[in-house]
Amino acid sequence: MPRAAHPTCPPHGRRGGGRRALWPLLWLLGCWAAGWAPLAAAQVTGVYAARAVEAESDTFPAGAAGRVVDLPDRWSRSRPGYSGTVWYRLHFAAPGPRGRGELLALYIEQVCTNLEVFLNGQLLHSGGRMTEPITRNCNHPQLIPLPAGLIAAGDNTLDLRVVGSALAQVASTHRAGALSALQLGPLAQLEPIHARRMALDVALPQAVSATLALMGGFMFVLGWINRRDSHLAYFGALSIGWAVVEARLWLRDLPLDGATVEFLLCAMLPLLTLATVQFLLRHARHRSRFVDVALPLQCLLLPASLLLAGPQRLYSMASFWYLLLALQALAGAVFYLRREYRRRARTFWSMAALLGLAAAALAIEYAGQKLGLRSTLTQLARIATPVAMVLVGLRLLQQHGRARQEAEDVRAELEARVREATEEIERNFTQLAELRVEKVTERERKRIAADLHDDLGAKLLTIVHTSESERISSLAREALEEMRLSVRGLTGKAVQLSDALGDWRVEFVSRLSQAGIEADWSAPAEEPTQTLSARAFVQTTRILREAVSNVIKHSSATHCSLLCSFADGDLQLVVRDNGQGIPLELDGRLDRGHGMASMKHRARQLSGQCLVESGPGYGTVIRLTLPLDRATAAA
Repeated sequence: MPRAAHPTCPPHGRRGGGRRALWPLLWLLGCWAAGWAPLAAAQVTGVYAARAVEAESDTFPAGAAGRVVDLPDRWSRSRPGYSGTVWYRLHFAAPGPRGRGELLALYIEQVCTNLEVFLNGQLLHSGGRMTEPITRNCNHPQLIPLPAGLIAAGDNTLDLRVVGSALAQVASTHRAGALSALQLGPLAQLEPIHARRMALDVALPQAVSATLALMGGFMFVLGWINRRDSHLAYFGALSIGWAVVEARLWLRDLPLDGATVEFLLCAMLPLLTLATVQFLLRHARHRSRFVDVALPLQCLLLPASLLLAGPQRLYSMASFWYLLLALQALAGAVFYLRREYRRRARTFWSMAALLGLAAAALAIEYAGQKLGLRSTLTQLARIATPVAMVLVGLRLLQQHGRARQEAEDVRAELEARVREATEEIERNFTQLAELRVEKVTERERKRIAADLHDDLGAKLLTIVHTSESERISSLAREALEEMRLSVRGLTGKAVQLSDALGDWRVEFVSRLSQAGIEADWSAPAEEPTQTLSARAFVQTTRILREAVSNVIKHSSATHCSLLCSFADGDLQLVVRDNGQGIPLELDGRLDRGHGMASMKHRARQLSGQCLVESGPGYGTVIRLTLPLDRATAAA
């Protein structure tokens, strides 16, 4: 049976079992009692102990005795204050006949800061630079295939050269020198383990950080443009800052030494705290002058304190600031939730759950750092914080989008109201302008009417009473009546329809009687209550005058009647005579003579209609239809 490797030996040095001086002896006795189990079973074997030597050399120091240490080996416990290189050596036996066809591999869950792997003295794997600036692999699990050509038939030696930093020189226990337990076995069985750990430790944080960076950039620009939503700008700055801090997961080969990187990481923390506290305060619609001044000053004070403490006391100073900054963020969260609860905000419970998740995750991660724990819970807690930030960002974007939609709806409604108000103002202005013009026109009409009545009327009246010629006196009387009618139209005074019918009847009967023609007036049975505008009264009076004048001058009639009626809201006046009618030579040319054109034109001005029916020997019928709604509109 081929010899087995030390990895199969059970872990030693458990707490509560024996004194430290007996650990090597107990470990050797355990290995002897367990025997040498070969790797022929093709299964993963855990390695929980190795011989360690502290030496700054390129190969495992052959003459150094070293000491057996438990794995995982955290330097903060096994060698406090040490910073440099530690060699780890372990042995394993070649695979048995059933396992020779499988490719073996070595899986290292965590090494900090970097390592090289030697198989039987040959360099097999290098994690990167081993001198400053050192490649930082603290968050990257390592899977190293073991080529079959380098595996000897008997005992084989694996040497691990690990370079790391003392706890006092880093800001987190997770970045202090350490080597986790090892696993040896078939590559096919270790690959899924390595893939899961890479997804949890690297791929998932990278994806979340990239999401935070993109979302944070968008929200920062959004908050910068809309100053009323400044909380979005602060949350965007927080997201971008967190993504920058987490960038160490994939930026392993930074051109900076370890002390500078740790200093820069610590210097980012007050900026993140500033963004966190200001986001919570601004989101709660509160602004404090003290906070506006104190937080920026703190961003200068923290780096200054780190510089004064020096790189050898970085961890203690960073721990103090971690606690202080965490308390500030917690106070901001409590203040925000208290304000939201008092305002009965709809988002209180969702934001309380997300902030509680982030706080719990940070507490678990902080406890893991202080206690040196590295478990699935601490890894999930480390992912939970940025995930909670992504959820908070999505919630903020949803709220912002809803607020913008509501603002757009309000703006559209305001625009519609402004349009309506503008149109109303324009209508009122137009009406006022028309009213002003109408008033000016009415005033001018009254002036003209007064001038006509006082000057022309007085002169015509003088002619009527002093003229010795009957014809001149008659013409003057007609002109005086026409002038009075024009004056009445100019004054714009409305006329009751019943009064208008009375005036028309008196004039109709009087003129026909003076001409020796029998007059017959037929009025409606019920007295009308409508009112005619001055313009309608004047135009209708002139139409009737023209009709009566035609009867007197051209018809040779002995009888003339006027029928007044109302039908479908129209005033209908029908003038009928028994005269000789319109001669044939004037047929088709009624609009050119006897004032017919003026009668029809005046009727159209009133939106009415004037029809003439006549024939030689059958007399003449004039039908005037006047819509009362139009005639009374201006009354």
